[in-house]
Amino acid sequence: MAVTDEAIAKIKAMIVSGELAPGDRLPPEKELAERLGLSRNSMREAVKALEVIRVLDVRRGDGTYVTSLEPHLLLEAISFVVDMHDDDSMLEIFAVRRMLESQATGLAATLGDDDHVQALHDELDGIRADVSIDDLVAHDIRFHRDIVRMAGNAYLASLIEHLSSQTVRARVWRGLTEQGAVERTLSEHRAIADAIAQRDPNLATSLATAHIAGVERWLRQAAASTTTGAR
Repeated sequence: MAVTDEAIAKIKAMIVSGELAPGDRLPPEKELAERLGLSRNSMREAVKALEVIRVLDVRRGDGTYVTSLEPHLLLEAISFVVDMHDDDSMLEIFAVRRMLESQATGLAATLGDDDHVQALHDELDGIRADVSIDDLVAHDIRFHRDIVRMAGNAYLASLIEHLSSQTVRARVWRGLTEQGAVERTLSEHRAIADAIAQRDPNLATSLATAHIAGVERWLRQAAASTTTGAR
């Protein structure tokens, strides 16, 4: 094991064991390095790495703290990875999203209360067919995020949200808009919301699966067109 990896593992062990809790301040670098039997340089590199993945928060002039460790923080790096991939890789990512989000939508139909359902319909009532791309992307994020949150699993909600970041949604929606698919897609959103309102998990799951699969089909066509054009 590399020295920096060892330092990361030891800090992680302190958090997992409860010796360091969310919000706690780490001991000074010199003290912590001596306690763990590591060099200050390896400790410094470990802290930098853990800061990048949002486990630690380095506050200049104040110290280093354990973050809240909430799912939305720890899974944030997924958005960066997703944004860097091309259409071929996006197909695999959307396949994962389809499997997870369809099941989450079924759970939403079972667990969502009347207030959640009303909020979904209010969201849809505020969107028109001539909506701008930016507003459409914002709507899409809110609509799917609110449904997944109704499933009551914070890790699942964060994972699904980051699997389709704002950048990716903008890319997809621009393509779909060129295909004249906005009205159809908004209609699919309303059908999903209605299935949740009817407390029909099977229908909600099926509609969500078909909805995301439609985006996959567009991505597959876009990837094929790019490949053909490159020949």
